[in-house]
Amino acid sequence: MLEKFFNLSENRTTVKTEILAGVTTFMTMAYILAVNPGILGDAGMDRGAVFTATALSAVIATLVMALVAKLPFALAPGMGLNAFFAYTVVLTMGYSWQFALTAVFLEGVIFIVLTAFNVREMIVNAIPANIRNSISVGIGLFIAFIGLQNSGIIVDNPATLVSLGDMSNVNVILAILGIFIIGVLLAFKVKGALLIGILVATVIGIPMGITHFPEGSLIQTPPSLSPIFFQFEWGQILTVDMLIVLFTFLFVDMFDTVGTLIGVSTKADMLDENGKIPRVKQALFADAIGTFFGSIFGTSTVTTYVESASGVAEGGRTGLTALSTAVLFALALILAPVFLMIPAAALSPVLIIVGLFMMSPVKNIDLEDFTEAIPAFLTIILMPLTYSIADGIIFGMLSFVLLKIFTGKAKGLSILMYILAILFIAKLWGPAISGLFS
Repeated sequence: MLEKFFNLSENRTTVKTEILAGVTTFMTMAYILAVNPGILGDAGMDRGAVFTATALSAVIATLVMALVAKLPFALAPGMGLNAFFAYTVVLTMGYSWQFALTAVFLEGVIFIVLTAFNVREMIVNAIPANIRNSISVGIGLFIAFIGLQNSGIIVDNPATLVSLGDMSNVNVILAILGIFIIGVLLAFKVKGALLIGILVATVIGIPMGITHFPEGSLIQTPPSLSPIFFQFEWGQILTVDMLIVLFTFLFVDMFDTVGTLIGVSTKADMLDENGKIPRVKQALFADAIGTFFGSIFGTSTVTTYVESASGVAEGGRTGLTALSTAVLFALALILAPVFLMIPAAALSPVLIIVGLFMMSPVKNIDLEDFTEAIPAFLTIILMPLTYSIADGIIFGMLSFVLLKIFTGKAKGLSILMYILAILFIAKLWGPAISGLFS
């Protein structure tokens, strides 16, 4: 049944490979179950309820990706977007978390409409081939950077922004051991090298005092959603601040999801003969539906996770990978202590190695034509340095349009590319431009 529904043979994969890939994806993104309640809890939301909302929204969105789009991508409330929700909208702008949830709900509704009318699909298909390849490479650097940070190999430095961490720290030592273990397994072409690396590093972390067994029962009843369920604030939906918050959610989520879908699909060689992602409309519906229901449950914007690349690296090619991840998110509702005992130092090596895997499309980038090479380079370098997939895409596509125009090579640009360029300029320099005429 699984073979026929997911066309496993056609996609050159097996049930075992797909399930293994789904488990790997889950392991590398399960941190959101711990991190999201902490961030939204800072905004005054009930942390236990947010945990349940996080898991449920991930299950629903990933199931849509699995069963409708049939693609190997997983979704959950997005990092960055949850920080904007808590620290900007609530703690800086002074609005309630109910106000922020209302903005997320409206975002979900708008995304469903835009997806239904193919607007988001048109944006995905409008991105030039060189930018598509550079998105994959940029995401690779971004993922590796996250892994290096989470492990402590790279740390903040006020003088140089970042620097090498304390090499005697046990977390750093475990992460380096994890990289070595996975590297050896990959060299010997061991199937499931990434997942095995996570498990081995977790076990090694026990005598090092890094891996801690959960206290109490391993099976727990999920916390109630009631403190945050359907908590919307409709009185300010027409205010300027609501429009600003809504636009930010829309813009960042739009290009984070687009970037992840393109980058991981390019690396996995899943694009069709026209360079397009198969069933991309259905894939875009997944994050729209996830965001819609997530806001009702009581969590921030749901997006496609860049950590899906770890499952793809393990051979995941169909929706069965995503289905496996969704099942594990469902199990996490009652087995949270088991999943959360895996330390960040055991997961970080996977992100670093996956960063390497994502680099391969760099060989397809045209570095001779500077109207192609410069936008590609800006896309690649700005993703890790701005800590944002969306910002990398914005600078890459905007520079692509401007360079083509000013070098007389704009003939092949679509109307949509011009529209996007105008929107990018408005986002980056809108306030400065309006100030000139005020």
